[in-house]
This record gives sequence, C-alpha cells and structure tokens, in this order.
Amino acid sequence: MGLERPADRAPVPAGPAHGELLDRWPARLGRRCRPALAVAPWSSGFGLARTLLATGTCATLLVNPPAVLLSMDSAEDCTGPAAAGIWCVLPAGQGQHAAWAAIAVLVVVASGWRPRWTALPHWYISWSVIANLSALDGGDHITATLSLLLLPIALTDPRRWHWQPPPADTAIGAGRVVAYAALVLVWLQVAVVYLHACIAKLGVTEWADGTAMFYWLRTPGYEPPDLLRPLIEAVTGSAVGVTLFTWSVLVLEFALALARLMPAELRRLLLVAGLVFHVGIAVVLELVTFGLAMSGALLLYLLPVGHQVRLPAIVVARVGGARRASR
Repeated sequence: MGLERPADRAPVPAGPAHGELLDRWPARLGRRCRPALAVAPWSSGFGLARTLLATGTCATLLVNPPAVLLSMDSAEDCTGPAAAGIWCVLPAGQGQHAAWAAIAVLVVVASGWRPRWTALPHWYISWSVIANLSALDGGDHITATLSLLLLPIALTDPRRWHWQPPPADTAIGAGRVVAYAALVLVWLQVAVVYLHACIAKLGVTEWADGTAMFYWLRTPGYEPPDLLRPLIEAVTGSAVGVTLFTWSVLVLEFALALARLMPAELRRLLLVAGLVFHVGIAVVLELVTFGLAMSGALLLYLLPVGHQVRLPAIVVARVGGARRASR
C-alpha cells in the first residue's frame, strides 16, 4: 500500500551515546583551560599583594595600643568562634604579647618568605583581628577575607620567596588548577566589593545628588591635611567641582566592578586609576591601612596572571651583592 517496511528505510547515522558526550566534556574543558593554565599564578605580583595586605594589618597593630584596640573586659567576650582568636587564646592581660606575636608573624609574611608555610598563620592573625579587636575599618575585613581565599594559592606555591618567579619546570597539575580556582574566587570577591560600594552609595541622597564629598570632607576626623585643605575646599565648594568629584567615585567603582570583563588595556588603566584612588583616600582621609588593603586587593584583581613585578635596579644589585657575599 505504498508503505515502507522498516527494513526498506535508509539507515540513520547513529549519534554519540549520552555517556560518550559526558566523556567528551572534560576533554573540551581541558582544551579551553590549558592556555590559561600554561601561566603559573605564583608571581611576584601576587607576592606584592600579600605584602601590602600584611603591612596594613601590621600597621594597625603598631600604631594603636591594645587599650584602644581591645574591647574585651571579661571572659564573656571570648565566646563562640572568637574564643579561638589569638587575643583570647593567650591569658587575660596579655594583649600586648598577642600583638607582638601577631606583628612578628605579619613581618615574616610581608617579607615574602615561604608563602606555603606562612599562609595559614597570615589568615589566622587577620581573622583574629576582626574577631577580637575593635576600632577597625573595612580594610581589616577585606584582608581577613582575602587571606582566607588566598590559602589555596599560597599553600600550593612552590617558591622559597614570593618575590621569585615560579620554577620553569612546574607542571600543570592539581595544585595549579586549585590555585587558579581560588584566584577566580578572589576576582569575584573584589568585584562584589566594588559593586556593592557603588550601589549602596546610590541609595544615599547626598551621593545621588552629587554633594556627598562636600559633607564627607568636612566631617570631623575626616578633614584633609592642612596642605591639601585649600585645594579640596575650593573643588568641593564649587557646584560643578563637587558634583564631578562625587560622581567620579561612583563611576570608578562601577567600572572596577566590571573590570575583569574588559580588554586587558582597559584593565591596566583601571588598575592605575584604582591605585591612585586608594592612595588618595590614604592621604586625604588618612585611612592608610584601608588604602594598603584595597591596593593589595586591586593587584590580585587586575594584574595579569603570572605578572612579575620589576624591582628597581639598585635593589636587584644590592640583593645580588648580598647573595655573592654570603657565598
């Protein structure tokens, strides 16, 4: 009746089975990731960021005596997770001893010696600061978060000093994959910080209408240094000047939040702009430790993976001379 029997039909090419497709995905993912993984993430740029983070916390402990930083008046303050902090672990009244112990650890971290060995102590001290101390700023919380996210990178770091380039024969193994995954989490964290900073400001009337910097820079405790005060007051005293000044902060923060999605040339420009921005905050508002923490965060966020920081020639010459003399 004109109907084809199954045996008379042309054979249909068989497609790959479901299991075969699943087996292909790891290979495809590996091919896509291999070019990025070819560059080791352990660089002196990563080391410089760790040094800035540790230096910021160290400066907080050096400048502020325990009487200012410690808010604990009784054993009741050392409850829950905070009881594991170094200022609670040491006996009561030993706040200064805890501070000096923390400073010693941070100095070693900042020096760059053995990142694999100093990673956990760095995170523990940074976490203890936000768990046990008061009179802190946002930089201390950023440092505690980043030092935690950096653990997989530092613990897999094969170098003796974090200023050195990685060994040329380092293979692409599980350690490098784990380090890259942690670095991506760092990127996401820093992007969220800047995005939240921008969006939160938009909900404040003074930021939305462009007058926030007028009030902020006249708030007691946040006035600019005497040398910069005439210039700052002239800029913020003008309607156009204060509006551009205020809105430029919002634009920069939003651009930094999206920086990882931009071409490399724009990321370099935003890195410079972000560093200048945080140095300006450190100078004008005297929030030095916050500036150090955010500068370290920016280096982790926007420096090319594997970037080696070029040290001044005089430093290289002196280090080389010291090594030859020790031999």
